[in-house]
Amino acid sequence: MTVGLVLLAGLLVAGGVVACLAAVLPSTPRLASALARIEGQAGWAVSPQRDQVAAEGTSEQLGAWLYRRLPFVITAGQRRRLLMQGKSMAEFYADKVVMAIVGAVMPAFVGAAISLLTGVTPALPVIVALIGLVIGFFVPDLLLLRTTAQRKSSAVEALLVYIDLVTLERLANASATQALHHAAEISDVPLFRQIRLALDRARLEQQPPYGELRRLADQLELPELADLADIMQLDETGAALAGTLRARVRELRDAHINAEQVAASSAAEGMTIYMTVPVLIFGLIFITPAVLRIVGGW
Repeated sequence: MTVGLVLLAGLLVAGGVVACLAAVLPSTPRLASALARIEGQAGWAVSPQRDQVAAEGTSEQLGAWLYRRLPFVITAGQRRRLLMQGKSMAEFYADKVVMAIVGAVMPAFVGAAISLLTGVTPALPVIVALIGLVIGFFVPDLLLLRTTAQRKSSAVEALLVYIDLVTLERLANASATQALHHAAEISDVPLFRQIRLALDRARLEQQPPYGELRRLADQLELPELADLADIMQLDETGAALAGTLRARVRELRDAHINAEQVAASSAAEGMTIYMTVPVLIFGLIFITPAVLRIVGGW
């Protein structure tokens, strides 16, 4: 009976491993099903989109391989945050691999430290390493979400600088398209790189750059960039843009400063509780002897 249970447990474990591998590895489609879909006799299955990502180095190549194989879907918000940080999908998944390895190995290091300090070797089950691996795999997602507000503020500041550079190019008698291209080539921050890619895409398609700038504004959720595209498109009607750009960047800068002041005030108000806790502790330290003396006198 015991041998049968052991064999059944081994079969279940092996079946689970095979099922996990079958879910991760790509499968070869059946020829009959493919021909039926081509002839219109069967519907096409909708699968999550997997973009081809460029990878440099061994770690990013491993990250790109995991991105193509794992069944996890990157949300639009994560894509937007990665674009703001200038981080590729391969680099993001490489960070996931590193943090997963760290999370899986961390329980062993903790157990070794406890063994050296106390002389008692704790029995850590394998499930602890698996939990650490899963937590480490999702740590980059939490870090990416945590830096959203800071990256959005940095992107707005970079955009304001870009508008100033475009204004200077216009004052130097450059056309609207030339001003956009020349200003985008001055810096290598993530927003400037994304603007350069959008402008190069529009140039290769032989289209005006304003549509690509609006698409990038929607993708990054930067309506200020769409405002810039609207203002620069007025060049086709012969309007003077330097004064309009200076007025608009002044409004945007004032709005950005007001938003930063509100955020700073909220952070300062949130720190009030941490400032009152030490005062309460010291107050209890000074009051406790007198209270104990009164209670003891009773």
